[in-house]
Amino acid sequence: MLGCRHNAKNTLDKNYLYLAQQEGAVIQAESKVRAVIPLDGGEGKSGYRIEWRGTTRPYKKGSVTAKGVVFAGGVVGTVPLLLKLRRTHLPRLSPLVGHHVRTNSESLIGVTTFDRTKDFSKGVAIGSILNTDEHSHLEPVRYPEGSGFWRVFMSPLVYGDNLFQRLAGILWDYVRHPIQNLRAYFVDNWAKRTQILLFMQTLDSTLHLTRNKLGFMQSHIEKGKAPTSFIPEAKTLAEHFARIVNGKPTSLITETILGIPTTAHILGGAVMGRNPNEGVIDKDNRVFGYQNMYVCDGSMISANPGVNPSLTIVALSERAMSKIPPREENPAFK
Repeated sequence: MLGCRHNAKNTLDKNYLYLAQQEGAVIQAESKVRAVIPLDGGEGKSGYRIEWRGTTRPYKKGSVTAKGVVFAGGVVGTVPLLLKLRRTHLPRLSPLVGHHVRTNSESLIGVTTFDRTKDFSKGVAIGSILNTDEHSHLEPVRYPEGSGFWRVFMSPLVYGDNLFQRLAGILWDYVRHPIQNLRAYFVDNWAKRTQILLFMQTLDSTLHLTRNKLGFMQSHIEKGKAPTSFIPEAKTLAEHFARIVNGKPTSLITETILGIPTTAHILGGAVMGRNPNEGVIDKDNRVFGYQNMYVCDGSMISANPGVNPSLTIVALSERAMSKIPPREENPAFK
């Protein structure tokens, strides 16, 4: 998310985007795709017209034509767009668009230390993994110095079956530990003094994303248990770590109050399959029902890897692109 302070991380702006620009690619930022329309009115053999509108300047809009299209906006970008297009300009899309969405069944907990000699912002972003059982593990995550805005979203680590129990737990925590809570919130440098603990599981549960008539996204349980932000094992590990570093465990206030789990690794919604009844794309990332159309982002992942999926997404995307013949050999571009 934030790059590497030593210029070692494989960030988009330092490899893929830069190299693409050297090959003539034009990067158009602050634009949102509104429509992808086959020029032939069918499966897109003749190409597509892509209509867009500005995000920071909504009055600005335009369109481009292309022989091929690659959707790579992540689950929260690609899936809502595909759901919209299936109703409008791409009716051949698989009915499984929006299905098989999953997370890493994770819990994100911050532990802010009161020991000013400790600095959690130095070192590798994720340098170790503690396997707690056959389907669960814990990763310590570091944020670089200056990433302190997160503090405004943190609250005491409290669990409860309903909103009233959790609100009461927060108030009781403030009564019992007023000084600790104030010190954690007003710590001198949040990123330096806070260790993020990322607890993830490989449990198999899925969601179904839909788009209502007003255009808003909704999620429904499709298979297994609903994702939860309240994982007792994660809470126990965080409290144990806090005792070691003389710190205060905290969680995102959206989790504590609303009970809505946070995920950094949402996957699925346009998964692979052998045919349109099993997935949205084939094993080479080609969209069923259309020519020269691909999905290359987290929405293609059809299982829960239980770890950060970045390298999996990169590997599958590079494999898909390697299957496309060079321009001079590709009849689609002649």
